[in-house]
Amino acid sequence: MYTPGFGSVEASPFGTNSSSKPEPVMASLSSPPSVSFGQATTSGIKFGLGPFPAPSSETKSAPKTEKAKKTQIPPLDFIPLLENQWRNMDWSEEAKEALMESVRSFKPASESVTEARVLLIGPVGAGKSSFISSVQSVFSGRVINRAMVGSSSATSFTKKLRSFSIRGAGEKADEPTALVMCDVMGVGEGETTGLTLHDALSVIKGHAPEGHQFSPEQPVGADTVGYVRKPSATDKVHCVVFVVDASKVASYAKSFGTTFQQLREHISNLGVHQVALLTHVDQVCKATGSDVTHVYRSQSVQQAMLKAGALLGMATSYIVPVKNYCSELDLDENTDTLLLKAVDHILQYVNLYFQDNSD
Repeated sequence: MYTPGFGSVEASPFGTNSSSKPEPVMASLSSPPSVSFGQATTSGIKFGLGPFPAPSSETKSAPKTEKAKKTQIPPLDFIPLLENQWRNMDWSEEAKEALMESVRSFKPASESVTEARVLLIGPVGAGKSSFISSVQSVFSGRVINRAMVGSSSATSFTKKLRSFSIRGAGEKADEPTALVMCDVMGVGEGETTGLTLHDALSVIKGHAPEGHQFSPEQPVGADTVGYVRKPSATDKVHCVVFVVDASKVASYAKSFGTTFQQLREHISNLGVHQVALLTHVDQVCKATGSDVTHVYRSQSVQQAMLKAGALLGMATSYIVPVKNYCSELDLDENTDTLLLKAVDHILQYVNLYFQDNSD
């Protein structure tokens, strides 16, 4: 078993290689673990304060022979695009239609499961609900916001476990596909401001009922209304998608890195594959904001992806960039293609789950 490590370069779908031994999986969810999202331990260093000796005249008059050189960071407008894409991407209409058909025709490789359940997890305001609404918009042919989206990045707008079928398969546009995306409370920086590790694992294992209201003070347990005591394969999550904001990835609290990697260890022990979405790429690169086809030529997006990989302890091969529909009223062909490519990426690891767990 491998354990994700902070700043790792290589990783498997379950985690990164490490010589350290992963923490054991919790034997029961009846008693939640003490670790919660946003909790991190640090060693404090005390600095004594006291009178300081007055500087000597020699120190005062000492001339400055060299001036500190400041590193000049070019603004987004002036970071040049690469000549070639650092990932191959086909932006043609034919490619988009092929991706749509791939999602429409997707069927879980399991006789007992008719729908694949995908759970989105990430910091508050990272764009989880927006991604779900954006994918729904692609298949609806117009921009919609069925998954309620908040405007504040301080607190999580989503409080309940909500599952959304991606509709748009078959001859009838309203016919559901076999893909279900699950939205949950965002991860906060403090113990009482977001989803806990215990509740996240409860959802993944299939114990949390649909519509459950998350509360750090009332963890999911046997006394929870609607608690699923013996979850079936249909109740469980088949792939976990971490969602990270490209415009904030460099400023996330260090506790997020600890949180994500602890969670990834537990998810890996459950045999569930993990991938990641890098959202708001249009906000870190002006050229990409104007034309999303520049996303894989953007050095700014590439650097943000490396930082996301370090934060999650995940190789960048599992991370894909997306641009959600936020302020737009009309669909854009290239934005649709990028979103569909992300869904196709997710479904590849959903398939791996069913292959790994086939009887």
